Amino acid sequence: MKTRSAREDRHTGETKILVELDLDKKQNSHISIAEIPFFQHMLELFAKHSGISLRIEAQGDTHVDDHHTIEDIGICLGKAFKSALGDKRSIKRFGSSLMAMDGVLIRVVLDISGRPHLEYHLETPERRNKKTLKGMIKNFDISLVEHFFDSFVKHAFVTVHIDLLRKGKGDLHHIIEAVFKGFAKAVEEAISLTDDTSVPSTKGIIE
Repeated sequence: MKTRSAREDRHTGETKILVELDLDKKQNSHISIAEIPFFQHMLELFAKHSGISLRIEAQGDTHVDDHHTIEDIGICLGKAFKSALGDKRSIKRFGSSLMAMDGVLIRVVLDISGRPHLEYHLETPERRNKKTLKGMIKNFDISLVEHFFDSFVKHAFVTVHIDLLRKGKGDLHHIIEAVFKGFAKAVEEAISLTDDTSVPSTKGIIE
C-alpha cells in the first residue's frame, strides 16, 4: 500500500507554516507554535489521540493577531490530510465520537465526503441562537477554534459536525479540549483501513 503521508508548506507575508503528517506511523509528534501555546497544546492532544504522526512548525504575525497563523495552519493541515488520503480506498470514511471531560460532553461526527461543510455549535441546545460560545483562555480567543476547523474542512474536503451536548460545570478550557480530543477520535475512526479495497462510495470516487 502507498504510504499515507504528505507535506505542506505555506509562506506568505503573514505566516510561515510547515505541516508533515503520516496517517499510519505511530510515533512521537512535534508541534511548535510557541507564539500561541494554548493552540499548540490542542494540536498536541489531537496528534496523540488520533494516532497520527504530525509535525507542525508555525510562525506568524501574532503581534497583530493570532488569526492568520491559526487560519494558515488549518489550511496546511487540511491540504496535507487530503493529500495523504489519496484516492481514499479502503478507508472506513465515517467517524464519530462522544467525548466527556468532567461535566462537558462533546459530539463530533466526521465524513470524508469530498464535500467541505462545517457545523460548529458550542452553545447548548436550549441556549442556541446562532451564536457560538465566546471567551478567552488566557490570551487565546476561543472563537479562533471555529475558524481553524473552517479552514481545515475547506481544504481537506470533509464534513464535520461539532456540538456541545452538555456543559455542566465545565469551563472554557474543558470545552475546547474535549472538542480537539473528540475530533481526534473521529478522525482515527474515519481514516482506519478496512478489508474492502474499493472506494467507500457508490459513485466509485470521493472528490
